[in-house]
Amino acid sequence: MGFQIPFKFGGSASEATIAERARPSRMMEYDQPLVWVVLLLMLFGMVMVYSASIALPDSPKFAYLAGKNNYFLLRQGLFIAISIVAAVFTFRIPVATWQRFAPMMFVATLVLLALVLVPGVGTSVNGARRWLSLKVFNLQPSEIMKVVAVLYAADFTVRKQQYMHKLTKGFMPMAVAMGVVGALLMLEPDLGAFGVIVCISMGILFLGGFNMIWFGGIGAILVLVFSTIIALSPFRRARMFAYMNPWEEGNALDKAYQLTHSLIAFGRGEIFGVGLGGSVEKLHYLPEAHTDFIMAVIGEELGLVGVLVVIGLFYWLVKRAFDIGRQAIALEQHFAGLAAKGIGIWLGVQVFINMGVNLGLLPTKGLTLPLMSYGGSGVLFNCVGLAILLRIDYENRVRMRGGRQ
Repeated sequence: MGFQIPFKFGGSASEATIAERARPSRMMEYDQPLVWVVLLLMLFGMVMVYSASIALPDSPKFAYLAGKNNYFLLRQGLFIAISIVAAVFTFRIPVATWQRFAPMMFVATLVLLALVLVPGVGTSVNGARRWLSLKVFNLQPSEIMKVVAVLYAADFTVRKQQYMHKLTKGFMPMAVAMGVVGALLMLEPDLGAFGVIVCISMGILFLGGFNMIWFGGIGAILVLVFSTIIALSPFRRARMFAYMNPWEEGNALDKAYQLTHSLIAFGRGEIFGVGLGGSVEKLHYLPEAHTDFIMAVIGEELGLVGVLVVIGLFYWLVKRAFDIGRQAIALEQHFAGLAAKGIGIWLGVQVFINMGVNLGLLPTKGLTLPLMSYGGSGVLFNCVGLAILLRIDYENRVRMRGGRQ
C-alpha cells in the first residue's frame, strides 16, 4: 500500500481522500498466508501420496486393489475435502468455548482410547490396535488426543497459574492425566503418539511458567522412563540396536530394512531428484512409502531441493503458530496464547520425529508427516488444530481493532 497525500498545493484535501481517512482501518479477518501454506502442504502431499502408492496394487499385500492405481489418491482427496469442511466448522467456534469444554473433551477422548482396546470394537493393523472402524475410514483416537492435549494442557496451566511453582498442585495432576493417556497408548501400542503428547504437555507447562528446576528433573525422569520402556521391550530394543548400525550384517534385511531403503532413496535423489514419479524405492522396496516414509520418496524424486522446500514450509508454519500465541498473550488471552504455541509444539515435534526417522537421525517410529502423509485421522485433526490456530489469530485481529468476536 502506498501513502496518499491528504492535500494539494494551493487547495484542500479531495473528498475521496477525506473519505479514505475517515474510514476505519480494516485488517484481514484471517491469516491468508497461513491458509495457503496449509493448502499447499496438503495438495503437495496428495501428489506425493499418489506417486508413492501408484505401484501398490501390484503387490500381493494389496491384491484387492488390482487395477485401482488411483485408490489412495482418491481417498486422500476425500480426506482433504472432509478435513477442510471440518476446519471451516471448527473456525466458527469461539476460543472460549474450546477452553470451557477442554476437560470434558479430554475425558471423552480417554474413553475412545479405551474403546480401541476392546476386542471386536478396535481395529488391528500390522499388529497394533489403534483404530475404530467408521466404515468410510478408520478413526485413530490418538490423533484426537493430540488436539485435546493442547487444549487441556493450556486450560490446566491457566487455571493452576498460581501453583506453577509447586510440584504437587502445579504438575502432579497433569502427570496423572498424562500417565493414564500413556498407559492406554502403550497398550495399543503407540509409543510415538505418547512421546508427542508428552512433549505437548511439558512444553505448555514450561511456557506457562512451571518451575525450571522441577522441569529439568522431570525431563530427566521422562528420558529414563522412555529408555526403560525401550529396554524392556524386545522389539523396540532390537530396533534401537539396528538404528545404531543399520548396515551391519543381518540388520539391513531385518530390523533396519525400512531405514536402509529410506537412506538409499535419499542417496538416489541427490540435489534435484530423479524426477516426479521416478522413484525406484516405492516399487515395493520401501514399506509404508505413502505414510510414514513419504519424505524419503520426496527426497528421491525431488532431491535435496524438494526436501528443503518442505522443511521451509513447516518451519514457517511452526513459527507462525508461536507468533500468533505471543500476540494472544500480549492481548492478555493466556489460554489462546498457550494453545497456539501448543499447536506449534505439536506440529514441530511430529515433523521433527518423522523427518528424523526418514533421515536416520532417530530410531524408526510409526509417526506420519502432518498434512502430507496418507491417512484420514491425521489430516482431519491436523486441520482441526490449525483451524483453532486460525480462530485464535482471528480473535487477536478483532481485539486489535477494538471489536468483539
